[in-house]
Amino acid sequence: MNSNGKKVVFSGVQPTGKITLGNYLGAIKNWQPLQEEYDCLYCVVDLHSITVAQVPAELRKNTMELAALYIACGISPDKSTLFVQSHVPQHAELQWVLDTITYVGELNRMTQYKDKARKHKDNINMGLMNYPVLMASDILLYMTDLVPVGKDQKQHLELARTIAQRFNNRYSDTFVVPEGLVNKHGAKIMSLQDPSAKMSKSDENENAVIYLTDDSATVARKLKRAVTDSETEVRYDVKNKPAVSNLLTIYSLCSGQSIAAAEKQFVGMGYGALKEATAQAVNQVLQPIQAEQQRILADKGYLENVLKEGAQRAESIAYKTLSKVYRKVGFVPRIR
Repeated sequence: MNSNGKKVVFSGVQPTGKITLGNYLGAIKNWQPLQEEYDCLYCVVDLHSITVAQVPAELRKNTMELAALYIACGISPDKSTLFVQSHVPQHAELQWVLDTITYVGELNRMTQYKDKARKHKDNINMGLMNYPVLMASDILLYMTDLVPVGKDQKQHLELARTIAQRFNNRYSDTFVVPEGLVNKHGAKIMSLQDPSAKMSKSDENENAVIYLTDDSATVARKLKRAVTDSETEVRYDVKNKPAVSNLLTIYSLCSGQSIAAAEKQFVGMGYGALKEATAQAVNQVLQPIQAEQQRILADKGYLENVLKEGAQRAESIAYKTLSKVYRKVGFVPRIR
């Protein structure tokens, strides 16, 4: 909790590949209302990105586009702290200290590490293994109370909690032990081609994923090709009708209707009607975001200033936390 009595929220997205509708509905869309109640820090986590080889020019371009997207999605630089992770060096500095109290066995058990190691067998680097420790550093650096998490990030948050408690027990109370803030509805948007898998920016099948940059015709085409099932009833039933349930979730989140209201709307109608209505709802959400993102990107000076001011605010908090940590582990303070 900060000095104003508000709880602190931290979250971020990697600037790799194209941002998906799943990233938006599962994470970024939910950030806007949080900034009205909490002290929010939203970060473009570029340090995390290089655990997998990146093309430098593309990473820089993606970083700026993602920062612009945050603002286009309603993240206000006046209400939230918006910054790029690598602009605040304390993230990496705190990670080193936390590495020394994190055990190899804990990192080996991380599901995402196992998955990425399988996918990138030619590049199983220490960054892949240490990824959750850097995430813990991101969170603990700002005395974060709440972390918006999807189901696939709960394991990493639990490790961050363990690390915070371990440091506090060893060196006295220092870190806030963060809690998860789970979006109960729509926290995980599934693939349009395989409803058992999460919609992913790394999916090789582009028909499985809606990107926030897709034009209206592309969105309509992808949804028209989305898998369903052999029945015709539009019904929310994740166990027996996962694909149709996923479409209903997307429609609900984009149209603002409840799942129950959506089910009633499509009574007696087939999957074609659901897909068409979902495409219209998605496009009504995406088109204003796309236009606003392009407007922001065209004003390079504005965006650079937002990131500069955001990094300055973030670093002022991060410096205080790291100084406290350094003192507690026994480092000699630097004379300034």
